[in-house]
Amino acid sequence: MNTMGQSTTKRTLSPLEQVRRRTRVGVAAATVDAPAGRVGRQVVRRRLSVEDERLLNQVMSQEQDFIPSPAFDEENAERKIYDDAADVPKPDTTWYHPVMDDISAARGRTVKSAQQVILTGAQEKILFHQFNYARYQIWKIQQDVWSSDSRMPTPEQAETLLRWYRMADRIREQIAETNLALVLAMAKRTRMSEVDFADLVSEGNMALLRAVDKFDAGRGYKFSTYACRAILKAFSRQGMKLSKYRQRFPTDFDPKLEKSNFLEIKRTSFEKDAAEEVRRIVLENRADLSEVERTVIEHRFGLEAAEAEKPMTLEQVGQIIGVTKERVRQIQNKAMEKIRLQLEAHFLGNKEALAQVAALTAAITGEATPTNSGVIITTTSASASGVSQTVLN
Repeated sequence: MNTMGQSTTKRTLSPLEQVRRRTRVGVAAATVDAPAGRVGRQVVRRRLSVEDERLLNQVMSQEQDFIPSPAFDEENAERKIYDDAADVPKPDTTWYHPVMDDISAARGRTVKSAQQVILTGAQEKILFHQFNYARYQIWKIQQDVWSSDSRMPTPEQAETLLRWYRMADRIREQIAETNLALVLAMAKRTRMSEVDFADLVSEGNMALLRAVDKFDAGRGYKFSTYACRAILKAFSRQGMKLSKYRQRFPTDFDPKLEKSNFLEIKRTSFEKDAAEEVRRIVLENRADLSEVERTVIEHRFGLEAAEAEKPMTLEQVGQIIGVTKERVRQIQNKAMEKIRLQLEAHFLGNKEALAQVAALTAAITGEATPTNSGVIITTTSASASGVSQTVLN
């Protein structure tokens, strides 16, 4: 595909027009001379339908490939390939029910019970010449369009492109439907215990379509010979893919295990959030910890230490602040009680704990009797205490 120049005409495009330019292939407007008396006016041909625009965008999105043949360059090639060629019988696909055949094979629903079409080598050559000549014509028009200044097909080119594309697609479908029995027979012969039969047939059908696109009828081989190798390779790839999957996931999907995994993820996420909240409570001193209490908590649980450093023991912390390790334990428990109340009140949403924190704050500031604070601490639940202890550890 050659690199072509851009149009030299410059004009301001609206945002809507810019979006349209990016999302679809346009058609260059073909104008004709206006009748006498309408000087300066032009008549523009009708636009393509939405479906045709979508199909045209698909055709022009990439360069069309094809299998070349000397017959394409002969004089009157189109007439010889289409008009002068013998008629090729079309297949009957009413029998094709692969999953039903697999389940109820004893009911006599087989390929032989239908009128199966088996093409000769000459008939296959006719179909493949017609198929590739249509793709060759698409490629030629693409080159003409991309070599133009506008790089957009004219209405005539667009109609011709769509006509050749639909013809190629119709012939491709005819070739594939004629050889559906080949896929079904090979899928039944190449049974894999770990691969579902319907998946195997589906993979074989995709391999059959790829074989139609790549087969060169000019070499003199039957298409079934080429397609068999392509289908067998597809089956082998499917088996290897499933084998690798089984190695990574040895058990089948179990909704109970999935639910358990979901709960485990939620629990881990909650603990992580709680850990961050406890860290903020200590570092921002939301629980009104004294300097000694903050020192004990920070050194005991390594809140400000590096990742490689280990938290200090009770005895080590006691040496820093000059008390026994039993006194350090008492200070630690008192600080953790304050942290627990703060965590319950503002992170877990415990209204009772929130009221207790307010009462405790009031008691400390002298607005209430200290007796209430003692009651508060002894009557609160231990749920957040376990969370804070787990988080700090």
